[in-house]
Amino acid sequence: MFLMKRMTKLVNVLHHFLYTSRKAQQTDLLLLGTLLARQNKELPVIDNISSAEFKVFSQTGDDGIIQYLINKVYIPETTFIEFGVENYVESNTRFLLKYNNWSGLVIDGSGKSIRYIMSDDIYYQHDLKAVQAFITAENINDLIERQGLKGEIGLLSVDIDGNDYWVWKAINIVDPVIVVVEYNSVFGIDRAVTVPYKPDFVRAQAHYSHLYFGASLKALCVLAEEKGYAFVGSNSIGNNAYFVKKNRLGALRALSAEEGYVYSSFRESRDRKGNLNYLSGSERYECIKGLPVYNIMTGQEEQL
Repeated sequence: MFLMKRMTKLVNVLHHFLYTSRKAQQTDLLLLGTLLARQNKELPVIDNISSAEFKVFSQTGDDGIIQYLINKVYIPETTFIEFGVENYVESNTRFLLKYNNWSGLVIDGSGKSIRYIMSDDIYYQHDLKAVQAFITAENINDLIERQGLKGEIGLLSVDIDGNDYWVWKAINIVDPVIVVVEYNSVFGIDRAVTVPYKPDFVRAQAHYSHLYFGASLKALCVLAEEKGYAFVGSNSIGNNAYFVKKNRLGALRALSAEEGYVYSSFRESRDRKGNLNYLSGSERYECIKGLPVYNIMTGQEEQL
């Protein structure tokens, strides 16, 4: 009994230590982010949006790009939606929530991740909704509408490692001013292709390498044109593309897919046993060459 009480006390002490350490770390991050955001706000219109990068909560420099864009584009509705956030510690919209006090909706397929978000201080400190759901082209509009969102919103961030093209194509319940979508640079810049649509697509199951997912940048640019968006650039690591409504573009310059394409250097590939094997460059393409893709220009399936 004594030992159990002592163990419980030690666990509580450790939990308190980790909690206070994380809060202190977040305070430091926000202070740094505040300083960088203020500098970023003074930037003139730049040719390459990656020059505006800085990282607070985003995977790399996307926090800075987003701050740059929201200061160059008229956005009356300061609301965001982000998919594929995991536990939301690292995301494209957390800084918008904490620093800019935007409201938003985050969706992830993991119940554990959603419970974590709802236990985080941000959940009561800010106007944030967290929903557990496996996103498909068929359910996305209903998922959004159920949370009371429709019409114009400020920003949509799509990163679901699979049906990204098909889900963005399906969305019509909201009209984002800015859209951030992950693209697969391994697919190259020459073809407008995406993985064929499967409602139950899971990247880890689609191919052992984890390299077969998503869409090429050109495919997303073609879809953006159909939806009334201009492509304004990519982040410096070559995984996120940025689009702005044409009627809000202002002084920002629209780019072709070729002008804004960045070839990623990620070495996250896996072997048949599930171990990282660190393929780089063209080795990554060779690993998935011959797999089926859907060409959105021809409407036909073909091979990588």
